[in-house]
Amino acid sequence: MNHVVLTACLAEVKNLRYTPAGLPALDMVLEHESSLEQAGQIRQVKLVVKAIAFGAIAERIQQQPLGSNWQFTGFLASPRLGKNPVLHIQEFQPD
Repeated sequence: MNHVVLTACLAEVKNLRYTPAGLPALDMVLEHESSLEQAGQIRQVKLVVKAIAFGAIAERIQQQPLGSNWQFTGFLASPRLGKNPVLHIQEFQPD
């Protein structure tokens, strides 16, 4: 199963664009920072991930202030011309 839930802040949001089918699309960069336990040790985790949203979700995210924290839900996929996975956001809510 490819299901991701990530608490992160909106670090960068590009301009809203439209797919050839006319669907709103929004590219963004999310930043996450937390402390987690791994193998009995506390580990500081920092993550920067590219993300994309489509449709009404894209329009809603575009209205949110940079630096605001959210819980994003979606899935990971590799872009056609890229190596790193991109988080495809299907829903978001306040953290």
